[in-house]
Amino acid sequence: GSGEEVLNMATTIEVNKETVKELLGSGKNKKFVIPEYQRPYAWTTDQIQTLFDDLVEYTSGEEKDSTYFLGAIVAYENDENEQEIIDGQQRITSLFLLLRALYSKLSSMSETLQSKNFMRQIEAAMWEQDELTAEVDFEKVLIVSRVVGEEENNIFTNILVTGETEKGRKDTYSENYKLFVELIEDYASKEPELFYWFIQNVLNRAILLPITADSQDTALTIFSTLNDRGLALSDADIFKAKIYNYIDNSQKKDFIEEWKLIDESASNANESIQKLFYYYMFYLRAKENDRNTTTPGIRKYYSQNQFEKLYQSDLLTNLRLLVGLWTVINNRIVVEGENWSENKEILKVLDSLSSYPNEFWKYPVVIYYLRYKNSENFESDFLNFLRNLFAVLSARYVVTPTINAVKRSILNLNASVYQSKTPKFDFSLVDEEEFKEKVKNAHRNTVRMLLKVLAYQKQEELLPEKWEIEHILPQKWQNSFFPDNSEREVRDLIEHIGNKIPFEKKLNIIASNGYFAKKKESYQKSSITLVQDLAKDKSDWKLDEIRERDIRIADELINLLSSWGLNKISEEHMETRRFKIEIPTESTDNYINFLKMFQKVDSDEVRQQFLDI
Repeated sequence: GSGEEVLNMATTIEVNKETVKELLGSGKNKKFVIPEYQRPYAWTTDQIQTLFDDLVEYTSGEEKDSTYFLGAIVAYENDENEQEIIDGQQRITSLFLLLRALYSKLSSMSETLQSKNFMRQIEAAMWEQDELTAEVDFEKVLIVSRVVGEEENNIFTNILVTGETEKGRKDTYSENYKLFVELIEDYASKEPELFYWFIQNVLNRAILLPITADSQDTALTIFSTLNDRGLALSDADIFKAKIYNYIDNSQKKDFIEEWKLIDESASNANESIQKLFYYYMFYLRAKENDRNTTTPGIRKYYSQNQFEKLYQSDLLTNLRLLVGLWTVINNRIVVEGENWSENKEILKVLDSLSSYPNEFWKYPVVIYYLRYKNSENFESDFLNFLRNLFAVLSARYVVTPTINAVKRSILNLNASVYQSKTPKFDFSLVDEEEFKEKVKNAHRNTVRMLLKVLAYQKQEELLPEKWEIEHILPQKWQNSFFPDNSEREVRDLIEHIGNKIPFEKKLNIIASNGYFAKKKESYQKSSITLVQDLAKDKSDWKLDEIRERDIRIADELINLLSSWGLNKISEEHMETRRFKIEIPTESTDNYINFLKMFQKVDSDEVRQQFLDI
């Protein structure tokens, strides 16, 4: 978050350092809750050992008046007057387990003034007590975990209530509690004089920094600002909790299993359930004909109207379908019942699109798939759509390599896709000569994409997954080889697309920086037809060969992209361009001035938008 954001929150948060006893004891007034959307308790035994060792080392140190800092706890007060923990649940859970293990040890020892004192202090930090008599209700602990689908929530509570673990239990709570018990037993026997000081330090000298916010949004903002230690709490975790609390109890078990399956499948496809919600947002926006170029955050988007979009009956079905789509694209796996996933031509275009320099291509693909996957002739329609999409996106990026060149057009296309399986691609026209010139020295972000589509014109199978961009004339050359050319000229031509091919990584290592004649043997071993053909056709490779191939590739690409729909204007679209302006005779001068003004508009895009009106 920005400094301004933090300043704006200054009046809505409280920060006061507190001892472990003070912080945990505050649960008497406002119980600690680990909310549904948090991840399960996951501290390892190594982390438990480290915490204990640090506290032991602190106790044996000489600085008796110092404090030991345990970190921040971010929470907010929910509507039930509970402290809902946003960050720090792993630490606070571990501290409760540590105090329970210490209490069990004190209970088993001969009663002394010290043991009685510390038992009273721990009681005040762990359980509810009668306000007048201080009698402890051991059944009512000051923390509860409500993590969705976490069967071990009851195990945690049971350990705090009884001080024991069930026999044979291997869950994280039980394993960590048993380790605390062993460590405490060992420490108390070896360092009996320091043991009480250890407890004193844990309760009264170990310091936490509780940050209490007035809302969940504020707490989450603080959390994301402070937390750079790994997996942040995701919006998808919150969505899971919202849906879980909304559905009937009879559906909850199936929901958790379904969610877990989608989550794992998404990860296996190198996506995430969070990303699926993001993609699906574009589908829902297209359905609503939302063409706004400002993309909202997904929590803000799905939270509209009390999260109603999360509660639609087809949500999980559509997320599951998206997992299938990305499994095909990213993992090249055939999905049962999805004939298109075996269609090599579709897979080739999707593979080429996957090297597009940003994610804008994904949104119309997701929308088209979800909208029309069960329609008649889906395979052929999908292929035509993907080719058209590739044609306009790749050509526009070659000419203008920026996101903004297509952003508005993609948002319009998204909505058009939902409305028609043959949508209008309302992208500004690409000058073919400009494309041919710029593609020779294409931006490095586009080269891989262009090499893919070139290779796929010559072979049936998908390219091997691991390949590199090979410079036919090597990047390291001898100046004596080109006595009539400047070093800069040679260096520029080496980076032209005419000097580049896709080549298997393992073969590329062998070919190394040799010249063309030496590389032929490696090229012939390639499974890529384009590379095999190159090895057959040429006996030498110098600057003229690069220039010739530049021209050949530029022509081949423009012909291919044109056949796929580049600069194609539909009959319906043409009608919007034929207009007649009725102007009274006395306004002729105004009309002539208007035309003159229009001719002065230099921007093709502005002129194009005017013609589209």
